[in-house]
Amino acid sequence: MIYKQLGNTNLNISTLSFGTWAIGGAWGKVNDTEALKGLDRAMDAGVNFFDTADVYGDGHAEELLAKATKGKETEIHIASKFCRSGDISDPQNYSREQVSIYLDNTLRRLNRDTLDLYQIHCPPLEILKDGSVFEVLEKLKEEGKIRYYGVSVETVEEGLYVLENSNASALQVIFNIFRQKPLEELFPKAMEKGVGILARVPLASGLLTGKFSKDATFEEDDHRHFNKQGQSFNIGETFAGIEFEKGVDLSRQLEWIAKGRGNMTQAALKWILEQEAVTSVIPGFRNVKQVEDNLGALNVKDYTPEEQGRLVKFYEDHVREYIRGAY
Repeated sequence: MIYKQLGNTNLNISTLSFGTWAIGGAWGKVNDTEALKGLDRAMDAGVNFFDTADVYGDGHAEELLAKATKGKETEIHIASKFCRSGDISDPQNYSREQVSIYLDNTLRRLNRDTLDLYQIHCPPLEILKDGSVFEVLEKLKEEGKIRYYGVSVETVEEGLYVLENSNASALQVIFNIFRQKPLEELFPKAMEKGVGILARVPLASGLLTGKFSKDATFEEDDHRHFNKQGQSFNIGETFAGIEFEKGVDLSRQLEWIAKGRGNMTQAALKWILEQEAVTSVIPGFRNVKQVEDNLGALNVKDYTPEEQGRLVKFYEDHVREYIRGAY
C-alpha cells in the first residue's frame, strides 16, 4: 500500500481507499455481513481511510464503519459529510446549531469523539459564497470535534471557489477517464494551495468496469435506476453524467486499457492513481470480491506517455460533449 499526505493535514492516507455509499444504500440490495467482511479485507490490505456520509442509508454506513473499526480508531481515518439530510439551499441548514446536530449524530453513529475530516456534501455555490459555514467548521475544529474539513463539490467552478476562499484541507470531486476536466485548472490550483484531492465516482458508476450491456437493468432502490436522468440529485453522480447507453458504447472503445492491467476496473483506477494531484481514489464496494478487485489496481503496470495522451484525446474527441449537467 502507498500512502500520501492529505493536503496540508497530518493525515497520511492510503492512495486507494474506499467510499461507503454502496454499503449504506441506494445501490440495490445490501448485505451487512458481506460489507463488514469487505471493510476487514480492505484494512488488512493497509487501507486506512474511508469516506462516508450521514445520508448513506440514513447513517447505516457510519454504523457499519463503527463496527469494523472498533479498537482501531486511532489508525483508521474516517471522513464523513453533512447537509443533504436537510434543505441544501437553506442557509439555516448550515448554522452552528444545525451543523453541530449533524456532527453529534455522526460521531454517535461512528462511536468516536473526533472526526478526522468533515465535508460539506455538495452544497450550492451560493452557500459556499455566503461563507458562514466555513466559520462554523473553523469553530468545530478549534473545539476538537473535527480535525480538518473539506468540501465535496459537483463542479470545477465550486472547487476553484473553495480553494480561493476557504481553509478547506480537501476537495472531493468526480474524476475518472470520462471526467477529466479537473486536470485542466482545478488540480494544479489544489496542488499550489496544498489541498488534498479525493476522487469519487472513479468507475463512472460501473461503466468503466466494462461489464454492462445496453439492456442492463437496475433495482428500483439503485440510483442507477432512479437517478438516470438526474431526477433525485446531480446527474454527474450517476454514470458520470453520461447517458447510459452512450456510456456503454464509450466503455467498449476503452477495452484496450485492460491489456496487461488485469481488467478494466483495475486499469481505470490505475489511471487515477497515476495523477499527481490525487491524494486518494475512493471506489465503492459491496463485498470482498469487489474490494480485492479494486485493490488489484495497485499492482498493475503504469500507463505509457503515449497511452496517457490517447486517453486525453479520447475524452476531448469522444466523451466531453456527452456529459450532461454542470461540471
